[in-house]
Amino acid sequence: MAGLDYILRGGYAKFRSHLIEGRPGSGKTTLGLQFLINGASLGEKCLYITLSESRRELLSVAGRHGWDLKGVDIFELVPPELSLDPSQLQTVVHSSDLELGETVTAALAEIERVKPDRVVFDSLSEIRLLSQGSLRYRRQVLALKSFFLLNNATVLLLDDLTAEHDDLNLHSITHGVIRMEQVTPIYGGERRRLRLIKMRGVELRGGYHDFVIRPGGVEVFPRLVAGDHDQTAGGPPALSGNGVDALLGNGLERGTSTLLMGPSGVGKSTIASSYAHAALNRGERVLVLLFDETRRIFLDRAASLNMTLDPFWKSGMLLLDKIDPAEISAGELSSRIQSAVERSGTRIVIVDSLTGYLNSMSEEQHLVLQMHEILTYLNQKSVVTILLLANHGLVGQMAAPVDLTYLCDAVLLLRFFENAGRVRRAISVIKKRVGAHEDTIREFRISAEGVAVGEPLDEFRGILTGAPVFEGKHSDLLSG
Repeated sequence: MAGLDYILRGGYAKFRSHLIEGRPGSGKTTLGLQFLINGASLGEKCLYITLSESRRELLSVAGRHGWDLKGVDIFELVPPELSLDPSQLQTVVHSSDLELGETVTAALAEIERVKPDRVVFDSLSEIRLLSQGSLRYRRQVLALKSFFLLNNATVLLLDDLTAEHDDLNLHSITHGVIRMEQVTPIYGGERRRLRLIKMRGVELRGGYHDFVIRPGGVEVFPRLVAGDHDQTAGGPPALSGNGVDALLGNGLERGTSTLLMGPSGVGKSTIASSYAHAALNRGERVLVLLFDETRRIFLDRAASLNMTLDPFWKSGMLLLDKIDPAEISAGELSSRIQSAVERSGTRIVIVDSLTGYLNSMSEEQHLVLQMHEILTYLNQKSVVTILLLANHGLVGQMAAPVDLTYLCDAVLLLRFFENAGRVRRAISVIKKRVGAHEDTIREFRISAEGVAVGEPLDEFRGILTGAPVFEGKHSDLLSG
């Protein structure tokens, strides 16, 4: 699991015991099996000691993931009281007094026999129940840890937190602690995340890191930290080939982010597509994150505006990633963006739109913090980022669902306005950090030829307020 190794600063500490804790269903068994399968592939001896699941259940889990457990020894440890063998039942003394000792002894004997390099002990909950007390439980786990250490084994101890009030009981004993959680939102698929609580001798990558369980195992998405990545050289500005470039001074500078704000249908996606089309013709790779429409609609709309993108999509130069906000986590989204930049050499990233992404987040503040990291990372990689944000409403007074204007280097405002019984469009550059830009408000039109930008609307008053007053002649406007 490359993502988990990254969080652990290279992987689990060798010859040490690590605690993996989480509620049932959080993914502990899958994590442990992957750990052993990787060891077996490296020629190491691997042992899975199970008190909670049978061999048949473990083989079934492996089969669903397409894994072969060849090279992994499975020791199914059943306490005498649970064996259903009448000769094993204790009637004179308390059964737990004998069960605990016999259970631990059986586990140690199997370790002596196999002499494994890697061990997964699943789970400590049964040891806790047999111990009948915190002190005895801690002493037994300490004995197990010491035995593992003497036998030079790297161990994962799984705990399902059946007694969470004692969850700190083992944190001081083990070398590292990883907690796995499963959160179910009101709507949509469950979100899984893990947190590295403790790892001795390692600078922790704090906070929560999202992960998913899919056929093939656990995939961890480390939280994106822009400061962990080096800066790359820039390049010439990105041009669209239409009048929007002149409004911006000279296109979009490399390593900057641009926010297109406006009501639904005003032309934000079309302007973004024009920059994507021009970049693809220059031989640059483009990533488009689609929240609000399907790939086919995006391609068909661009084709109707004299921007044929289908060949670029089929060749892999255009990456169209359809995002389901109900199913994807914030960490997986940032991981997809990072993968497109690092592995595919993407030069332009378009998010269409932030409104759809906002709906997938539980709190607005989370979106702002994560977008800050994503934009900083993309800027350091000299990527041109174009964000689309739909305002509430179509005409008149409008409000944005979230304020990201302070994060972006340039902000373009698009508005509808009415004139002589017709709905028209206006565009203006409200902000640009790098270089000069026009401060005029211009009309623009979308047609089969693409985007056309007209003359400054200096005969109007109040366009940006949503209630403009026309004081000029109709001939000053775009015809047609």
